[in-house]
Amino acid sequence: MTGPLPTTPAATPLAPSQQLWRNPWFTNLFVAELWERVGFYGIQAILVLYAVAPTDNGGMGLSSGSAAALFGAYLGVTFMLALPGGWIADRVLGQQRALVVGLAFIAAGCLSLAVSGPVFAIIGLLCIACGFGLFKPNHQALINMLAGPAGRREATIAAFFVGIQGTALVAPLVIGFLGERVSWRVGFATLGIVVGIGVVTTARGLRSYGRAGAGPARPLAPSQGRRVARRVGLLVAAVVVLVVVGLIGGFLNPQIALMVVGLTLISAPWGAYVKLRRDPGLTADDRWRLSIMLRLVLAATIFWLLAGQDGSVLTLFAKDSTDRTVLGFTFPASWLQAATPLFMLVLAPLFAWQLPRLGARYSVPMKFAFALVVVAVSFLVMAVAAGAAADGTKVSPLWLLAVYLMHACAEIVIAAVSISSMADLVPSAYLGQGLGLYWLFAALGGGLASQVSALVDVLPGPVYFVSLAVVALAVAAAFVAGRRGLAAPFATARGAGEPADGTPY
Repeated sequence: MTGPLPTTPAATPLAPSQQLWRNPWFTNLFVAELWERVGFYGIQAILVLYAVAPTDNGGMGLSSGSAAALFGAYLGVTFMLALPGGWIADRVLGQQRALVVGLAFIAAGCLSLAVSGPVFAIIGLLCIACGFGLFKPNHQALINMLAGPAGRREATIAAFFVGIQGTALVAPLVIGFLGERVSWRVGFATLGIVVGIGVVTTARGLRSYGRAGAGPARPLAPSQGRRVARRVGLLVAAVVVLVVVGLIGGFLNPQIALMVVGLTLISAPWGAYVKLRRDPGLTADDRWRLSIMLRLVLAATIFWLLAGQDGSVLTLFAKDSTDRTVLGFTFPASWLQAATPLFMLVLAPLFAWQLPRLGARYSVPMKFAFALVVVAVSFLVMAVAAGAAADGTKVSPLWLLAVYLMHACAEIVIAAVSISSMADLVPSAYLGQGLGLYWLFAALGGGLASQVSALVDVLPGPVYFVSLAVVALAVAAAFVAGRRGLAAPFATARGAGEPADGTPY
């Protein structure tokens, strides 16, 4: 970029949601996320199917349980890398450049997956995870910087779902067909080319954000930068050495790798939270808000544990137990992954309209509880479908469509409310790290999903789904019981006085 940056991000003040499109920053953030969603939903549509496909058909030849665990581990690592992604933006790149670099990593990873061989598959998945880790928290940080007060933030985030879901709807249909019916390599290569186009368009739109996220909020001193570079270099070298030794010695196999990743995903969030909470730059009020944030992100963890089943266990159910023949044509199992973005496309305008109105009547914890109850009910429905298919009967895809509808409703609420709440719970100078921490706890959900998903090989389907539903219902009940204390920081953030009185239900 050349020339001075504009001092304001948009010529038109942020007004109701119907005026969002008049703001250049909104349009460019929308287009940037459109490309990122292409990569996310495209990978989600075919990764687990590619993993279970026989090696002579270009797949990885894994069992159903191992493939589901691989998907959960990939999703968890993706979320886990959001924390360093937020830190890199806060201290090195700034949020704007992080968007471009993140998309470039996603494109490179997809192209690596298009090359045959397990080494290129591992490199590709790691690159994609790094790209999402850079992009996601910093895209959300820019929304929080530009969108205004809490009600408008929630409406803006929900409004993003309207347009991007159109692309998210197309990605599973196109990439799923290319992967399942042409070749996996063609599917991954197509994704890489499309996201590569997004790198260019996103870079061209950076000026519309003005100075928001143009540089790091707390840039590293040169001595700090050198120290960080040495530590990262040593860590990467150690990982490379361990992998090489494991491959040569023959003791590094997919099961051990998944176990190590799962344990890392489960342990890392707690260390990162403690480190942030002990930061000397935080006040007592900041630490109190972080304690509330911890409870919210733990609830989001449970949601992502269940939502992580969409691209793994539920996709395998679609492949093996669903009657997918319509008018003599058997459609690819991956096409059912288009259901969630389709439902989001239809429902997001309603949620964008209603969330600001509901904010005055229902507190953040009650919205969380609602989302958890919805996703729990979806797994009770799934338990009935699994019972009907227990004897090998192919069930109607309407069962999965009902489940995906409920997941879409829950995800819109969880995404809009949790991301918006970060601006009230995390100091502005730590916003990128706070959002990264949120996604790190989402990684905990992915790590748990990678471990739990392996149980599909040993537990009856109905038992598996009912167990997950019970966990979600228990957390929802805890949020309802503790709603007043959990809502307190948001009441004081709105100037409502002491949190003990007047907290909305």
